[in-house]
Amino acid sequence: MKVIKQARDMSLTAQALRRQGKTIGFVPTMGALHDGHLSLIRAAAKDTKVAVASIFVNPLQFGPQEDVERYPRDLKRDLNLAKAAGCDLVFAPDVSQMYPPGFSTSVDVGALGERLEGASRPGHFRGVATVVTRLLQLVQPAVAYVGQKDYQQAVIIERLIKDLAIPVSVRVMPTVREADGLAMSSRNGYLTPEERGQAPVIHEALQLAKTRIRDGERDPDRVLEAMRRRISEQPLARIDYLAVVHAKSFEPAERLVPARPDTRRAGGNRLALLAAVRFGPTRLIDNLLVDVA
Repeated sequence: MKVIKQARDMSLTAQALRRQGKTIGFVPTMGALHDGHLSLIRAAAKDTKVAVASIFVNPLQFGPQEDVERYPRDLKRDLNLAKAAGCDLVFAPDVSQMYPPGFSTSVDVGALGERLEGASRPGHFRGVATVVTRLLQLVQPAVAYVGQKDYQQAVIIERLIKDLAIPVSVRVMPTVREADGLAMSSRNGYLTPEERGQAPVIHEALQLAKTRIRDGERDPDRVLEAMRRRISEQPLARIDYLAVVHAKSFEPAERLVPARPDTRRAGGNRLALLAAVRFGPTRLIDNLLVDVA
């Protein structure tokens, strides 16, 4: 497995691979790899000729109250895991390579980046969109692989690529979970044993909401209240937000209306159930998608 740390070298390598007719599958990460990341790398290795992962802790997506220096870093461990998952090349630049002196451009994703995660973490999605745009230009993939766990981020990346006509397709891969349902996240390692024992309540509440909708509940406020009650059963959980929104626009669902028969095959009225919950200083997010039938 090759490791590249210079932006120019990454760009030249990508150009050479494309001239050879080799398709590149790309997995952007901030390191601290877990099975969720590795599932994306495996998919890229299976689908494309060259699987590339980036490892870069992006300072632009951390807010003023978020400690970028606290984010876990272990490049040697990450490289070993990436190689075992079938990665062919890792791009591991430092900040000066991604944002050289004088760098001042940012990518604003509009209203979609100001809701929910964007409201809780102002400027976060501007930082995400900026680094993803830069990475796509350097890696030049045919396919980018992202996880559903960060669902709003995945939709924003899809919108970014469409709006800027970047010639990349996006595959949103299923969330990988622990045995008790907790979505895998680099931040799970911050949880105390007691917090870790209570954290699966997020997935339980989302599953409860999905079941209520499938059983015929059509009032989103009742769905949200059921989620809120379930999470509140755990004394260490503090809800940041809960939401039932349309899966692509992220507009709040005012009424859970079944899809018309002619739209069901295209996804019909697909909703996203979203949750952000804190356990101590650790903030966890999760989601489920559900079609109102």
